[in-house]
Amino acid sequence: MGFVKATIEIANSGDMALARRGYIKRDDIRKHDVEILVDTGAYNLSINENLVAQLGLEIVGKQSFELADGEIKSFDIAEPVEIRFKNRTTTCNPVVLPGNTEMILGCIPLEDMDVIIDPRKETMELPPDRPYMAKKKLK
Repeated sequence: MGFVKATIEIANSGDMALARRGYIKRDDIRKHDVEILVDTGAYNLSINENLVAQLGLEIVGKQSFELADGEIKSFDIAEPVEIRFKNRTTTCNPVVLPGNTEMILGCIPLEDMDVIIDPRKETMELPPDRPYMAKKKLK
């Protein structure tokens, strides 16, 4: 089995709020389509410093994470971004990886968007029984 990658849009949530309130034009929202590694074993969205700069994101904190090899490292946390895949969206504070490191879409935003991973096709898709709206548990 190979790796699952998907193309998603990542947008500056602050810009989106300003556009909704009429302070900036929708065309001025800083956003980018990125091909990202989909990893259900990862925790959250991890984006690289290059994308942080392109989106004009501020660093709002720092957290420690355990890497796959057991090493503990601290990473910056950026202000919220909106993630869009097809007709699904979610918002989260991404972990910032150094330089142009490969970006990772982890389980928290995957669950929130209610998408499925097809390891045979190596794709991320909408569930066939609920393609129009995400279904989540409230309890």
